[in-house]
Amino acid sequence: MTKVNIISGFLGAGKTTLIKKLLEGAFEGEKVVLLENEYGEVGIDGGFMKDTGIQVTELNSGCICCTLVGDFTVALGQLIDQYHPDRVLIEPSGVGKLSDIRRVVDDVSKTHAIALAGCATVADVGKCRMYAKNFGEFFIDQIESAETIILSRTQLTTQDKIEKCVALLREHNAKARIITTPWDELEPAKMLETIEHPDFLLTLEDLPEADHHHHDHGHEHEHHHDHDEHEHHHDHDHDEHEHHHDHDHDEHHHDHDEHEHHDHDHEHEHHHDHHGHHHADEIFENIGVETPKRFDEAEIRSALKELDDRFTYGDILRAKGILPTNDGRWLHFDYVPGESEIRYGSADYTGRLCVIGVHINEEALKELFGI
Repeated sequence: MTKVNIISGFLGAGKTTLIKKLLEGAFEGEKVVLLENEYGEVGIDGGFMKDTGIQVTELNSGCICCTLVGDFTVALGQLIDQYHPDRVLIEPSGVGKLSDIRRVVDDVSKTHAIALAGCATVADVGKCRMYAKNFGEFFIDQIESAETIILSRTQLTTQDKIEKCVALLREHNAKARIITTPWDELEPAKMLETIEHPDFLLTLEDLPEADHHHHDHGHEHEHHHDHDEHEHHHDHDHDEHEHHHDHDHDEHHHDHDEHEHHDHDHEHEHHHDHHGHHHADEIFENIGVETPKRFDEAEIRSALKELDDRFTYGDILRAKGILPTNDGRWLHFDYVPGESEIRYGSADYTGRLCVIGVHINEEALKELFGI
């Protein structure tokens, strides 16, 4: 019997960091396969995960909700047949619906000897409120569909904000275990134990209702992003919280909810039913680029700072890339609103970057990166 663990989370929450931590010490003696479901034309996370030595199969399938039951089901079955792993770790796209992923695992379990051994959602403690308000159809589905919720970056915020975040999550999932301890203080095996031994196990009947409109793409969806929730002040020096050493960015971000504004009567909230029937590609846009161009580190740092300018580039929710530098090294970068990390890592077959957001100005972004 192959165990399956799903590690979900909205864009930039820290899924890859958590998986790396688990791989460091939670699966000793097990044959583990990681299945990633990327949203975007160019898969980047596979490059980040190369350094762990684990087998990565990437699905860069554009519209996740339409292709999920097809490609993802087939891929999971093929992984079981080809590798006969002891465990499969599934890392869904940050804009995927966790309830859909769970249903896929259930479908595959009817033809293969697999069992869902624990399903977790990673949530950034500083961005829960903003994402719940602006992207609730996706974010809240991930919260409702998990037995364990793992808060990231709790070491960077206050106890009061942690408690408020937990209260918000409890409104949508009253029974899940919520990990609030900073990750550096938890052994990988303890995190896995928490994920795999929750106080309850969800059934399909417990999940948010399925989206039965998988091919209804005819209507135009207008998304009003609540900018008041994540405006960032640009009068501080971003270099103070950029990290150029080899620690993963997801463990070192600064808490930016000081910059959230809660008392605006003119908020443009996006309050359709979070059990609605929209697809990732109706709300989110992505640009994936491959380039042989070589960059300077200063050039990339400057570009990442500029991504906070939503008026010029659109609402950029996530950017990541692996790019060659003029001195022969490879620069890995990662960006979420107001925060970025740059490190040097392994080479890829060519330079690649991916940007995900809402109302993206593709031409301005290509000009920014000079590609």
